[in-house]
Amino acid sequence: MKIFSKSILLRKSLRKVPQIAVIFWVIKLITTALGESSSDYLIHDFSPALVVALSGILLVISLWVQLRANQYVPWIYWLAVSLVAIFGTMAADVLHVGLGIPYIVSTMFFAIILALVFTLWHKTEKTLSIHSINTPRRELFYWAAVISTFALGTAAGDMTAHTLRLGYLNSGILFIVLIFIPFIGFWKFKLNPILGFWAAYILTRPLGASFADWFGKPVVNGGLGIGNANVSLFLIILAIILVVYLSITHEDVDRS
Repeated sequence: MKIFSKSILLRKSLRKVPQIAVIFWVIKLITTALGESSSDYLIHDFSPALVVALSGILLVISLWVQLRANQYVPWIYWLAVSLVAIFGTMAADVLHVGLGIPYIVSTMFFAIILALVFTLWHKTEKTLSIHSINTPRRELFYWAAVISTFALGTAAGDMTAHTLRLGYLNSGILFIVLIFIPFIGFWKFKLNPILGFWAAYILTRPLGASFADWFGKPVVNGGLGIGNANVSLFLIILAIILVVYLSITHEDVDRS
């Protein structure tokens, strides 16, 4: 009976991560852009200390709900990812704006943190594949990596836009070019799929954030002046539509 119950638990936990398909990357880009625009709007229009604290609390709650779930539920998973995007953006911004740490230093810092997470994850579990996340410990490693990639991507995007003075649009174009490298490497040159996935996952963060900044920032700052609040609202509506679609169709359920 115990063996039977354990096997059921393993099968259910395998379904807590969505299947990697085109719609996964679309929503991932939306959440990365949403994290940037929402963080900028909240930080500048409300008390920074208050919004950082509240976003941190909401992130912990959403991750607790995700970890407690016994199967993949689209709205739970993507809500957690969205809150990671918002809090990860704030964490990276705090290092620069709050502590005065240069973007290149914060980028290197978060890169080291992510490398440590991957090293410990691989040393402990012998794999970094998201398809092998069938235990609570592996799921914790997964979310630690996700949080680290968002913070790293935020710092890297700000570094290219400000430190390297590429601006938001040129930074976005740069990351479009870079993100095609792992995709082409996977499809054409048989790049290790795990390496390709995490490379693309990291790059989607600065890609989405760069275009969110370009749309939302004032014209004098190199943006289109649409406004962070308006960009956030549009992305929230778009994300809700896609998550509802997935909840109805179950298109992204991993049935392997």
